[in-house]
Amino acid sequence: MTPLLSVSRLTRRFGGLMAVNGVSFDIAEGEVVGLLGPNGSGKTTALNMISGAMKPSGGEIQLRGEQIGGVSSHRIARKGIARTFQLVRVLPSLTVDENVVAALAFRGEPLWGDAARREADELLHRVGLGGRGGEAAEQLTYIDQKRVELARALAARPALLLLDEWLAGLNPTELRTGIGLIASLRDTGITILLVEHVMEAVRSLCARCVVMNAGSKIADGDTAGVLADPEVVRAYLGTGNA
Repeated sequence: MTPLLSVSRLTRRFGGLMAVNGVSFDIAEGEVVGLLGPNGSGKTTALNMISGAMKPSGGEIQLRGEQIGGVSSHRIARKGIARTFQLVRVLPSLTVDENVVAALAFRGEPLWGDAARREADELLHRVGLGGRGGEAAEQLTYIDQKRVELARALAARPALLLLDEWLAGLNPTELRTGIGLIASLRDTGITILLVEHVMEAVRSLCARCVVMNAGSKIADGDTAGVLADPEVVRAYLGTGNA
């Protein structure tokens, strides 16, 4: 069976710096895969190439067997890849529902008017913001702005959702809520590639992990086995008890 996403020998250079060095992995439909590694290991650079924000220096990226490496981000979004960012990016001058309606206008099958507002309302309920569409996006708490960004990503009806440290910066209560929200998405069958440092979330959400260090892949397998791998412990977790 053709993987949903196939990354083969993916490479990105910045001058003399090899940020991503020949990384390969596949993701099957319905998987939730953690992409782990210490800061500077190349995880976000890999996501940037998969989402079209950055062109690879070499290698291939295929979505359902179609080559998408180097394709512009808006075209990749229409093909079925959506993402969130490390730093929340809401449209601050718009209301919560207007943020989502704006995203609906740019998906592969755009929605407008009343249909868009109804869809936006459904998406906001899905991420825990039901009934709050009229609020100013810039006035929301940090986690609620993250919810808006997630609703906008889901507006694209993505085949693959890329979450770049979506849980970062949350307090313990918010973290549990965030893990539950991502788990609810997983349970609908959506495919997720999750860049994350919070091991509680990784263990809860990801059946499988890919680990990078210094731009290269050092592990790929079931989460428990990967987190116990001595090379992963040395490179990323720091101690055998992490």
